[in-house]
Amino acid sequence: MLLALDVHYKENYAKSVGVIFNATEGTLQASLIEIIDEVEDYVSGQFYKRELPCLLKVVDKVNLTTIDAIVVDGHVYVDNDCNLGLGGHLYKALDEQIPIIGVAKRSFHDTEAVSKEVFKGKSKNPLYVSAIGMDLQDAISIISQLHGEHRIPTILKALDDITKEA
Repeated sequence: MLLALDVHYKENYAKSVGVIFNATEGTLQASLIEIIDEVEDYVSGQFYKRELPCLLKVVDKVNLTTIDAIVVDGHVYVDNDCNLGLGGHLYKALDEQIPIIGVAKRSFHDTEAVSKEVFKGKSKNPLYVSAIGMDLQDAISIISQLHGEHRIPTILKALDDITKEA
């Protein structure tokens, strides 16, 4: 089982969502929603400080012994020197007990050694996959096999839709 996480920021609060799903079947098992009234301000270069507390509110509701890995909308590393991005900070916050797969829609400059392009469906635009706590090739295999005819796997699109619902 995988847990995918995302956060959407509204005018005066954040909506943090997690979906638990079977990776091989792509079937949604559960969705979890947390509304966070007090959200840190965005600070350039320190996005994780805003997003991480929101993600942890959802993670706290999950029995992590049933989860093989967590998928985040973002990068594990922000550069080839392995400076941590959102996924890496989540991994540290969870005491390095559960692998994290980062799936980003845009690359960062200087991350070609720590993230790889994955093309899904007929899209000419890749996703950028990174991982910590597991082999990068295993993470790529998981994301490559997720159901969907388009760039964004069906389950991650569903997560995004739930996150943006009023």
